[in-house]
Amino acid sequence: MKKLIIATANRGKFREFEYLISKFGKNFADELIFAPETAKLIVEETGKTYSENAALKARAWFEKSGLPCLADDSGLEVEALGGAPGLFSARLAKGNEAAWLLNELKNENENRKARFAASLALCTPEKILISEGFCSGKITDAARGSNGFGYDPVFMPDGFTKTFAELEPEIKNSISHRANAFLNLLKNFAD
Repeated sequence: MKKLIIATANRGKFREFEYLISKFGKNFADELIFAPETAKLIVEETGKTYSENAALKARAWFEKSGLPCLADDSGLEVEALGGAPGLFSARLAKGNEAAWLLNELKNENENRKARFAASLALCTPEKILISEGFCSGKITDAARGSNGFGYDPVFMPDGFTKTFAELEPEIKNSISHRANAFLNLLKNFAD
């Protein structure tokens, strides 16, 4: 693809996609476009799954621009909270994600298991491709680190002693839920 719109208003997510494409998908797209700079389009996330929401955004941006579009929907699923915040991860805490989650888990000392989930949707003139990816870990007792965004300061991926916000961006972006979803997307795209 010559041009690819990344349908997000989140600058952090855009940087993650820049890294993923430069590292794993060098021939995937020649130019990435940060969607809010090309057109103002708010897509209501009415889907019941991450995949449905990602597809809604990808189709809307494709229809608006006529260019291939990559969109994602993702969330943090905390076992002790029955999978919450899940689909509502970004909307529930309204910018105070780490503090909100630590408050929700203040009386939970045993089960701090969690996973990030991501679904990507790539909409082109020919088709729409959907892929998923996950990253398992646990919620820490306190926020740590200044890299990343959202729940990153309180999420420690399995096999690491640092939170997403403490890890170097290259490491985080290579093991994240979004990275796993993107690698799955590349496999599907090649088929």
